[in-house]
Amino acid sequence: MDGAGRSRRSRRSSEPKTDLKAAAIGAVVLLREYFGFDRKRVKASRHREQPNRAILWLERYSPRRAVLTLTVTTLLGSAVLGVIKGGHVEAVLAQLADGRNALANSAGFRITSVAINGRKQLSQDEVLGIGGVNGRSSLLFLDASAVRDHLKANPWISEATVLKLYPGQLQIDLVERSAFALWQQDGKLSVIADDGAVLEPYVSRRFLALPLVVGRGAETHARDFLALLARYPQVRAATKAAIFVGERRWNLRLKDGLDIRLPENDVGNALAALSKLDKDDRLFSRDIVAVDMRLPDRLTVQLSEDAAKAREELFKDKKKKKAGDA
Repeated sequence: MDGAGRSRRSRRSSEPKTDLKAAAIGAVVLLREYFGFDRKRVKASRHREQPNRAILWLERYSPRRAVLTLTVTTLLGSAVLGVIKGGHVEAVLAQLADGRNALANSAGFRITSVAINGRKQLSQDEVLGIGGVNGRSSLLFLDASAVRDHLKANPWISEATVLKLYPGQLQIDLVERSAFALWQQDGKLSVIADDGAVLEPYVSRRFLALPLVVGRGAETHARDFLALLARYPQVRAATKAAIFVGERRWNLRLKDGLDIRLPENDVGNALAALSKLDKDDRLFSRDIVAVDMRLPDRLTVQLSEDAAKAREELFKDKKKKKAGDA
């Protein structure tokens, strides 16, 4: 009984000591927290463990910026690809140019006056349209070299000069080609200049009086041949068309259907002889269909069908007459 009592007292006496020790430790911790000793250590440890600011910036912003950049690039690339595949590049560029010109026009660089010199065949609207100048164009952004190149690309225009006179005057000086002849090739009829350039398809009767040349290569050789033909007005007046044969010599088709086959060389002498024959013997009025002058030492005449029959009957009558006389 006493031993048991003593053991109970000893347990009870140890518990207060443990409580006092725990309270003391807790008090120390509270004091340290109150005076900031642990905070400094925590701050110091945090300062030592904090990564570089650049790394923090990359970790915080780089993923977002990269995704945004990639998204914008993808959208822009898709838009550009759609414009190209859809064939809208020229339309987009035209809209951008119109916007730029509108700003320049509002700033006082609108084209208010246009002077075109040397214009004969083309109208003012045609010249401006060929040069790419319209009501939305501004003098500030007008490319004079490009306008000149566009004008010179037109077959009617052999030379062009474009001047921009600020703030709003445009001057264009032209040297136009002249319609020289009509050229027929593969069933197509075109108006050509004296250098052989095709000016336009033949659609207007105002060119009806031009001389007609026919055949491949005739357009580039017409100037020299027609100049030679003009020396013999009697032959020139009777000619309907000059036909270039084999790209080496000429035939003449007269208005009454007579064919004159000229030689490859010494064409001038052949034309002189032809003119003399018509003047002296009225060759062009004879009942013939062709005159062959290709051989230098002779001239061959082909009679028409009626003339050939009449000639044949005449020979028969002569033979019968001779036989009767015999």
